[in-house]
Amino acid sequence: MSAVAQRVDAEVAVEQELTDGFHLVIDALKLNGIETIYGVPGIPITDLGRMCQAEGIRVISFRHEQNAGNAAAIAGFITKKPGICLTVSAPGFLNGLTALANATTNCFPMILISGSSEREIVDLQQGDYEEMDQLAIAKPLCKAAFRVLHAADIGIGVARAIRAAVSGRPGGVYLDLPAKLFSQVMDAAAGEKSLVKVIDAAPEQIPGAAAVDRAIELLKSAKRPLIVLGKGAAYAQADDAIRALVEKSGIPFLPMSMAKGLLPDTHPQSAGAARSTALKDSDVVLLLGARLNWLLSHGKGKTWGEPGSKKFIQVDIEPKEMDSNVEIAAPLVGDIGSVVNALLARIDGNWTPAPADWVESIRSKKEANIAKMAPKLLKNSAPMDFHSALGALKNVIKERPDAMLVNEGANTLDLARGIIDMYQPRKRLDVGTWGVMGIGMGFAIAAAVETGKPVLAVEGDSAFGFSGMEVETICRYNLPVCIVIFNNNGIYRGLDTDPTGRDPGTTVFVKNARYDKMMEAFGGEGVNVTTPDELYRAVSAAMDSGKPTLINAEIDPAAGSESGNIGSLNPQSVVKKK
Repeated sequence: MSAVAQRVDAEVAVEQELTDGFHLVIDALKLNGIETIYGVPGIPITDLGRMCQAEGIRVISFRHEQNAGNAAAIAGFITKKPGICLTVSAPGFLNGLTALANATTNCFPMILISGSSEREIVDLQQGDYEEMDQLAIAKPLCKAAFRVLHAADIGIGVARAIRAAVSGRPGGVYLDLPAKLFSQVMDAAAGEKSLVKVIDAAPEQIPGAAAVDRAIELLKSAKRPLIVLGKGAAYAQADDAIRALVEKSGIPFLPMSMAKGLLPDTHPQSAGAARSTALKDSDVVLLLGARLNWLLSHGKGKTWGEPGSKKFIQVDIEPKEMDSNVEIAAPLVGDIGSVVNALLARIDGNWTPAPADWVESIRSKKEANIAKMAPKLLKNSAPMDFHSALGALKNVIKERPDAMLVNEGANTLDLARGIIDMYQPRKRLDVGTWGVMGIGMGFAIAAAVETGKPVLAVEGDSAFGFSGMEVETICRYNLPVCIVIFNNNGIYRGLDTDPTGRDPGTTVFVKNARYDKMMEAFGGEGVNVTTPDELYRAVSAAMDSGKPTLINAEIDPAAGSESGNIGSLNPQSVVKKK
């Protein structure tokens, strides 16, 4: 080869455009419509976060990975796109893993992306910085887990993670990116060709015609039919079809907590205020995106009346869910939207509505329970109890039906579920299937970021403690979040004592703590209230202003019951030490 030819080749090589792992990860996410990342910066993903921000992806940096993970998970529920959580290796990964497992249990699409140590050192257990076989640890706790070792595989790795997160029954996915991957360099044109845009990530799954016929015949035979709406129905975003099914069938419906608002809680067919009667006395139950887990007493026991008195129709995209606790007489396997539309096609002008005596029995029981509850909600005493405080917040949401409500705690959660009416779908976000504490601030931040709507986070004082430092994050990003802490000085109640007199009781916190001062420390608004009227005015002002606000609501320390409404799950010793 001549000297001239060699010089030309050298110049071409110098001018060749290159890319690297950092840019390929960003390009793969952007190609697939990812607009927001939640995470905590640090080795080895600090620069990845900076570069994502520079490339137009919004990056919300948290104070703890578990809270960032919870934000990503609920973002997935709200948007039907996988929420992305980005963490550092080992301890940071483990912090995010709790949220990933919770997302999988709740069927929220989420991808946890974590940097990790070098494979050759990890596999020989030679003691690398934050050494851990993260892929092996993640696999049992999520829907799928993948590792990318070569820059050319980043596109396919991101695509596989996205498809796994949203297809079929949604869930959590782990994507492991070793530190060495980010600095790998390759030809930019080849890198661009390696990217994959996921097509039809969550395809429709049409129910079988025979299965639809079986369900319709069972509904036609029902004397006391009931529809139970679960959060899967809310996630499906088939709102109009679900409403048409309920209204055209005339069947009373019972929403689980995160399905509240699919139809307004004030809808005439709502059985929410007559839950016990509806479950016990119904004879045919259509489960729409709801599972017969502990939240529905596994479909058996005294909650469901006489043994063998129920026939279940279950709609779920996961075939293995059928018969998980009791026999399902009419399984309908498919996505919610397709199944509901198939049922609607069979409910025509000749459909006989649910029997009037059954509808009337639900209505009368509901009205009696609402009337019985009303005086408790109207009290304006100091200190407040849970009912009077929630009565004030019930009015706040009634006046702002498009606001987002986040709720966690024991008594704070249990009572709010029944007291605060919801009017629009996917507005109520709470602890879900596992009943975990600590979702509050992560959910609140994601709700504000993803929807732009004002957020009301109603927190027990114990629940708030799990994620409370994120008030700084809320202030840093100037998010329209109003946090109300029901402060009764402890877990369940603030009256427990140490029999030895040495320490505070195990469930007791600092007496008369002022959580509102925390928010003021970071530039937000802090308010202390002692009556329902003060609470209503303070929350209304905060929701209208859009300013980060924390309201410390003083609740009677004697208010509340042990473990809330699930005290039966908390074993008690019956043996006295001699």
